[in-house]
Amino acid sequence: HLTTAFPEARVKKYIEMRGADGGPWRRLCALPALWVGLMYDQGALDAAWDLVKGWDAETREAWRVAAGDNGLQGVVGGKSMHDLAAQVLEIAREGLKARGASEADAGRVRMPVGTDIAARTPDELAVSIAGELIAWRASQVSNAR
Repeated sequence: HLTTAFPEARVKKYIEMRGADGGPWRRLCALPALWVGLMYDQGALDAAWDLVKGWDAETREAWRVAAGDNGLQGVVGGKSMHDLAAQVLEIAREGLKARGASEADAGRVRMPVGTDIAARTPDELAVSIAGELIAWRASQVSNAR
């Protein structure tokens, strides 16, 4: 039965995106904002298309495999998943701002992509992400004062 199939996306009366449908509540809330920023602004759609329009089926599959095998450390065609994720996030932020979100609200849609320490191993990437989160938290505390 088709309702028991769990691909990355399922078409119903809407497109069900399943790639990140679990995890802590504080992270789940960001996912709809990411998709709204990407999908509901023509400028964001155009920027996202420009990012991927040169990908053929083999390249798309390579990205899918790299994401599963290596996460943010995946590399396809000399480009890192880390850099791609940062670009997608920036496109989504700009899309949210174009829809009327304030700079502060759009800035809350974020993901830890790490401080640039030239991380090469999973442990180094974890340290770079922890560093970014610590810096972000410190900036929030100092801004609240």
